[in-house]
Parts: sequence; structure tokens; C-alpha cells
Amino acid sequence: MNYTLLVLSSPTSGHSAQTAAKFAHSVIVRGHSIERIFFLDEGTTNGSQAAVFPQDEADKLQPWTLLADEHGVELVLCIASALKHGMLDENEADRYARAGATVHPAFIISGLGQLIDAVSNSDRLMTFGD
Repeated sequence: MNYTLLVLSSPTSGHSAQTAAKFAHSVIVRGHSIERIFFLDEGTTNGSQAAVFPQDEADKLQPWTLLADEHGVELVLCIASALKHGMLDENEADRYARAGATVHPAFIISGLGQLIDAVSNSDRLMTFGD
């Protein structure tokens, strides 16, 4: 089975984003595939390379980067939502004359068309968050 995941919540608002990452890992371990993981609204902040979490908390970025690095899962931040939340890749930082990128390189910024494309090529869409 081929899944697309839609993540709507930030890494600091409850457990939805963490649950999404665990679900994605479980799907792959069981032999299924992930078409794409799309981050929308506050979910785009999951791609922040600037966030630092206390030492007694789990790294909220690592599960996503492992999915990208080890399994080739595409992690896409909605451009409109990303910009509203200060999430910039190198191109957007240059475009808006900002000091530098805030998005981890494992993530890309793109439009809603990427979500539509992923859903049309998937058997299931799983949504995590409000």
C-alpha cells in the first residue's frame, strides 16, 4: 500500500507530529511505501533547523531526517504556510533578503500541487493534527 501523510501540527503542540513520524516509520518497516509527506499550516515548523529542544526531550527533527536520508521519503513544506511561519530555504531567504535558511535541507518548499499529486498516486491519505 502507498501512503501520503499530511502533517498539520507543530512539533511542540501535542503528539500529532511525533505520531505521524512513527506511523511513517512503521509503514515502511511493514513493507509499504510513503509517496510523500506534506506539511501544512503549523506543521511546516517540523522542518525547522533552528529549533533547539531541551536535553531531556527527544529531538523532534531527527525522525523526519531519518525518513528522508534512510528511506528517500520526500518531505514537502507548503510554501504559503512556510513563509508565514518564517520557514525559508536558501532560495526564499535570498528572495526576501533574509540572513539565511531556516529550513533543514532534508525538506523542500513547494506548493499545494505536490499534495494533490501525492494523493492521486496513493492508496491512502493519513492526516495528523488539527
